[in-house]
Order: sequence, then structure tokens, then C-alpha cells
Amino acid sequence: MLEALGLAPCVEAIYRGMLENPAGGVADLSQRLGLTETEVREGLDRLVDLELLRPTREVHGGLRAVRPDVGFETILRRQEEELAKKQQELARNKEAAARLASDFADLLPNTEIDGAERLVGLDAIQSRLETLAIGITRECLAILPGGAQSEASLDASRPLDERALLRGVEMRTVYQDSVRNDPATLGYARWLTGLGGQVRTGPLLPQRLLIFDRTTALIPIDPSNSRLGALCTRSAGIVAPLVTLFEQTWETAVPLGADRARADGEALTPGERELLKLLASGMTDETAGKQLGVSLRTVRRQMSALMERLHASSRFEAGLKAAQRGWL
Repeated sequence: MLEALGLAPCVEAIYRGMLENPAGGVADLSQRLGLTETEVREGLDRLVDLELLRPTREVHGGLRAVRPDVGFETILRRQEEELAKKQQELARNKEAAARLASDFADLLPNTEIDGAERLVGLDAIQSRLETLAIGITRECLAILPGGAQSEASLDASRPLDERALLRGVEMRTVYQDSVRNDPATLGYARWLTGLGGQVRTGPLLPQRLLIFDRTTALIPIDPSNSRLGALCTRSAGIVAPLVTLFEQTWETAVPLGADRARADGEALTPGERELLKLLASGMTDETAGKQLGVSLRTVRRQMSALMERLHASSRFEAGLKAAQRGWL
């Protein structure tokens, strides 16, 4: 019962024994309580440290039990003093940490100017994402093109996404259709939905973007090379159009659990339609693959299958026949 005050059960029993029979010695306590004499002596020493036992004037070298109301008040007062010291120390540490952060802010290469911050390097981006994830309160919107996400990216995102979802933050994410063929990214997407997130996929996505509480956006400086860094902005003139772009992308995307089936017996899937459009515009197989987040081999395999379905001998003829059928 008194462990919160620092008394182990055996020490409490010894204290009770001293209150019941102040004249009892070590041997008497040992016999009555079923403890060894060593345990009794250690318990007596602990009670002296807590000032629940004090020297008696009646017997030389003897001890007397302090009344519980007096003794416990002394212990509680000591604990309050220790707690006050810890709180003061914590306050000092917080002030020191704030000063240190302020001092180092001037030394950081990634600094904010007029609500916009250029983040150089993957570490700077991850650091900013961690800060934004802690501060988010309502909603996180994400467009993640490029097909399969790297294992490092998924590992870095998992704890941030989990904490946000467990706090009740709404998360909506759009991946490229090709992630449905990547076990790692597909598994991560299903994990997100299992925690309450919403995931959709689309055949062709705009640039990568993250939007936090519709007030802060993170976009790559160069969409073709995310390693060059990102722009973090709180400018309403930039964030608002990005939110609109996300909502438009979200509306045309398909929920993760739905199949990308053809609309009818011969019509194209959205991915096949986008592939034909890209190739018809003069884009190379490799560039089209990057746009769709699929490999060069996949592009060529899909195009070969389309040409066979359309009974076309060339890509130009395939595009023409698809247009004639109203597929484009």
C-alpha cells in the first residue's frame, strides 16, 4: 500500500511491527514477520533513511517508530521538494534547448524567407517532413508519382504516417497505377488503409506534392530529380492551386480496392489510354515509362498487346484505329 512513498512491502511490515510493539528487537520482528534478521536490519535502515524511525531516549541505541501522520507528511514534503527541483531543471533545459535551436538556426543552410523555404538534400527534406508531421492537426494530402516507392522512402514515412493517423489526421494519398504490381508499395498502401487512410491510384499523375492542413505544401524543385531538394511554402497563392490540383487528381483516381478493369469488352484501361496518348505525341518508350511509373519492358509489352488487339502493324496504325473506335 505504501510503495508510492518508497516503502517496499517487507519494509512496511517492519514499520507496522514497530508501531505495534515498540520494544521488540530484531529477533522479535524476524520471528513475528517471518523475515530473516538480515532483511529486518535492512528494513530498519530504510525506515531510518525515510525518518520513520528515530533514536529513542529510553534505550541506548534503540529506535522508536514515528507517528504515521508525522512521518508520512515528512516523506511527502520531501517528494514535493524533489519534484519542484525536477520541474525547475526541466524548465531550465527547455530554455537552453530553445536558445540552442535559435543559435543554430542562423547556421542552417535551409532557412525560410517570406514563407518559403528551399530544402537542399534528402536529410533536409526528411527533417522538415518530421516537423510538419508533428504539427499537422487535420489533413494530409499526397500525390506520389513514379510507381514503386523506394524502401528507404517507405521506412522513413511509416512512423510519421502512423502517428498522424493515430491522432485522427485524415490522410489521402494518390499513387500511380503501377504500384499495384509492386508488393512493397502495395503492402504499404494497404497498411495505410488499415489504419484509416484513403488511397487511390491513377495512370498518369502530376508532380509529387504533399499538403499539410491546406496551409503548407512541399513540392520538388526539379520533378525529374527529387534529390535536388524541395520547396516548402506557406504562400496561399501557391498552396490553394496545389490543393485544387490534388482534388482534381483524386476525383479521377480509382480507390485501391477497385480493379482497373476495362469499361466494356474492348475499351482501354486508363493506363493503356494514357500510354497510347504519350506515344502518339512522339514520346519515346523510355520517357513514357517514366511518366507512367513503369519499366521500359512493361511499356513495350503493353504496346505489343495493344497492337495485337487492334490488328495494327505499326504504332501509328494502332493510334489511328484506337481513335477511330473512340478510345482516345
